[in-house]
Amino acid sequence: MRANVAVPARFEPQPPVSAVPHQAAPEVTVTPSDTPQASGYGDEVDASTYVSRETPTREEDDPPLAMEAMRAVQILNPSGEVTMPRPDRTRVMCVANQKGGVGKTTTTVNLAVALALHGNRVLVVDLDPQGNASTGLNVPHHTGVPDVYDCLIDSVPLEEVAQAVEGIPNLWCVPATIDLAGAEIELVSVVARESRLARAIAAYPGHFDYVFIDCPPSLGLLTVNALVAAQEVLIPIQCEYYALEGLNQLINNINLVRQHLNPKLEVSTILLTMYDRRTRLADAVEQDVRNHFGDKVLQAVIPRNVRVSEAPSYGQSVMTYDPGSRGATSYFEAAQEIAERGVKEPVSRNA
Repeated sequence: MRANVAVPARFEPQPPVSAVPHQAAPEVTVTPSDTPQASGYGDEVDASTYVSRETPTREEDDPPLAMEAMRAVQILNPSGEVTMPRPDRTRVMCVANQKGGVGKTTTTVNLAVALALHGNRVLVVDLDPQGNASTGLNVPHHTGVPDVYDCLIDSVPLEEVAQAVEGIPNLWCVPATIDLAGAEIELVSVVARESRLARAIAAYPGHFDYVFIDCPPSLGLLTVNALVAAQEVLIPIQCEYYALEGLNQLINNINLVRQHLNPKLEVSTILLTMYDRRTRLADAVEQDVRNHFGDKVLQAVIPRNVRVSEAPSYGQSVMTYDPGSRGATSYFEAAQEIAERGVKEPVSRNA
């Protein structure tokens, strides 16, 4: 009985097996393509893998490991040589956009680290009560730590508040604590309230090549202080429609500050962030911004990259967290372009 039961169970499925390779052969045909095609279960798996990977910008595929290692060495610059040109005078750049989530803090931190790694002396002023720039640079900003609030309200000298960033030479940070949230109200009754930050930066005894001011996502007194203190405005723009809606209001406010408080202010740099080349919307936004702002838009575009989002959780910038990633490479290119523009177009034009 055992033999009679076992034989059909083992040998009945075998006759069609010989036909399986002939039927599967035409389905295995693969057509080369830059993007995965969702035409079957296997293709859907590839599509999900493609989404989770770093978004390429100008190359078709991820580079080999050797190329990635070379890029990492280039970005980290272990020799410490000055590979990015230093400006003749301090460039004070305000990173502003009243819309939240467009990459202001991420841009501030990574550009500052990139410039500092390549020989420039950089100061980051965290003017956002959330203190995210301080977190990204691993600078203590808990309650009780001297911060930019003390400079604005109590006129504490900036050098007493600035902290050296650990592991990054030539980089300092003025942290922000939650106390800064009340500065908007307290500054209302202060004399010359719009220029408190400008006087604090001007009184700093040391020399910096760059001063980056990370603004809160609003157009209040803190942002006005940053605009009055700065010579240039860097506007990060997310490659989505909502990011364009409030841009006119931001430009209008910058024009008002230029007319009444700081005639030296100029929008010098536009940086496209969170770019996803797989969507037509990203291309449309890029074309609109480039048509409107022209040469002010950097050629470097920051792609959507998971490494950029992961880095702050380790108290690092993406430049040190994963220097071979697409995000690090893009920010390195943006920093290099900003440095070269400062030499080709002298800062005195904005001063």
